[in-house]
Amino acid sequence: MGQITYLEAIREAMDEEMSRDPGVFVLGEDVGVYGGAFRATEGFYEKYGEWRVLDTPLSESGFTGAAIGAALVGMRPIVEMQFADFISCAFDQLINVAAKFHYRMGTAVPMVVRAPYGGNIHGGAFHSQCIEGYFFNVPGLKIVAPSSVYDAKGLLKAAIRDNDPVLYCEHKYLYRRIKDTVPEDDYIVPIGMAKVVQEGTDVSVITYGAMVHTAIEAANEVKTKGVSVEIVDLRTLLPLDKKTIYESVKKTNKVIILHEQTKTGGVGAEVSALISEYCFDDLDAPVIRIAAPDTPVPYSPLMEEAFIPQTKDVVNTIDKIIRY
Repeated sequence: MGQITYLEAIREAMDEEMSRDPGVFVLGEDVGVYGGAFRATEGFYEKYGEWRVLDTPLSESGFTGAAIGAALVGMRPIVEMQFADFISCAFDQLINVAAKFHYRMGTAVPMVVRAPYGGNIHGGAFHSQCIEGYFFNVPGLKIVAPSSVYDAKGLLKAAIRDNDPVLYCEHKYLYRRIKDTVPEDDYIVPIGMAKVVQEGTDVSVITYGAMVHTAIEAANEVKTKGVSVEIVDLRTLLPLDKKTIYESVKKTNKVIILHEQTKTGGVGAEVSALISEYCFDDLDAPVIRIAAPDTPVPYSPLMEEAFIPQTKDVVNTIDKIIRY
């Protein structure tokens, strides 16, 4: 089998699950005839028809609510947010309805919300945000953020089969920039399991999404200086794989947490707190976070480059922490 892109992996996952289970359907703005804003559902309307590929009005709250209703009667909807930024219009449906139904009623809510997130596409403040932090403290919701082609497909298939609502954060920058082969046989990537993508002994970089690739570039650069970097790809943000995090901390004793989201109140803050609470005696240096500054995403390409953590930022931070 040839290589496919990150976006094609997402399309394959949905296509295979729709073929496998007639209860799976997609809905959102322009997902039908147009094939989706990023062409993730291209060809689906012709293959599955208008009752399983639903073009919706421009009302995130409305079609998210419709998806919740469908999930409650046993279907498995896949909601496409055209851009993750617009998910704010569906906060009430996701936080107070979908995420709480199992706790309140003992009822499964098997639905996926695909959220194309992240910058480096020059989309400005309304088309480039990282939204995972908004939902990070919502019990009843699961959040995944794949960084690779393999995980993009496997995590989406797992999310579709899951009986809880899953926020699937897909990074737009990766859509057509990374390629890889995936197994021809059916597979899933279990939700809740991080992955050590590179073994190391001197410092751990804990990250997810597009920043995994930034971490790999930085690790390759400092390797020439004799520094061994371990990279942990969280893959699932909620629930966090604490075991893998703690094992890496105990191994290297120095930790950098890297994410594209703004710094305050982000995923990195929680991971840092967990490490301080449960691995304090294993630390030889303060936990350092690398993140975007607490400002809206700038539109200017030069300012956006300064806003989003770059390889040089990770290299400089590794040089700093390794001196402890």
